[in-house]
Amino acid sequence: MATILLAGVDVFFRGKLEGLLPGHHLITADNIDPPDLVICDVSRIEPEEVADAYPDVPILGFTNHTDTAGLRRAHTAGFDQVIAKSAIDDRAKELVDQLLASVD
Repeated sequence: MATILLAGVDVFFRGKLEGLLPGHHLITADNIDPPDLVICDVSRIEPEEVADAYPDVPILGFTNHTDTAGLRRAHTAGFDQVIAKSAIDDRAKELVDQLLASVD
């Protein structure tokens, strides 16, 4: 079980992620546990700030497919993966497993 920090993720989408990622501990920034992975809504955070705050933690960002500027900012900031929000349903578990395996 991994501790996954959700940054800028709204309540509705958090519920969706909880369903897609059973067995993981999803936390928010006010939690004191260090995260094993960070998942961010790129449209609701500053990618550079998240990347600077968690330099040694894999970061998965998502945003609307039309938000090309946000996708570019997240890539430039150094996010490990950035995907369209619509791809979360199909790829969340696979991407989280890959990113967690990359730090072992």
